Amino acid sequence: MANKKQKVVRDYNREEFEEVVVNIGRITKVVKGGRRFRFNALVVVGNKKGIVGVGTGKAKEVPDAIKKAIDDAFKNLVKIEGIHGNTINHDVQAKYNASKILLKPASEGTGLIAGGAVRPVLELVGIKDILSKSLGSNNPHNLVRATIKALQMIKSKKA
Repeated sequence: MANKKQKVVRDYNREEFEEVVVNIGRITKVVKGGRRFRFNALVVVGNKKGIVGVGTGKAKEVPDAIKKAIDDAFKNLVKIEGIHGNTINHDVQAKYNASKILLKPASEGTGLIAGGAVRPVLELVGIKDILSKSLGSNNPHNLVRATIKALQMIKSKKA
């Protein structure tokens, strides 16, 4: 997930981050003796001050999958620059695989108008007033990554 434009965060205090489990999926493998279940988890972590990360984990038990996803999310932390007060600086649209997300700045008191997998990402970044619309696929994995991609595309105000 790391590219040239992305600011990866390496120094952080784990205690100041919040974790939200966005999705838990159950995978079934049919074998001779019956069904074998495994679980995957999608977790978003953030400190509500502009740093957010997303991670996935797979295991035979749900708690183990969540723990792996949290560890993965802390490896993929990024700093979001274009937050001005409680909203973003300008409209932005991003696409990740088949999911598209549209983010628009909103006036004070509007609240977080976002649904599904987009809401936890925006909450954990620290945005309080924003309008969003998800277009295309509503797959939570792709939506979360599209949202983070959109947030990274926001330009900060030059002083």
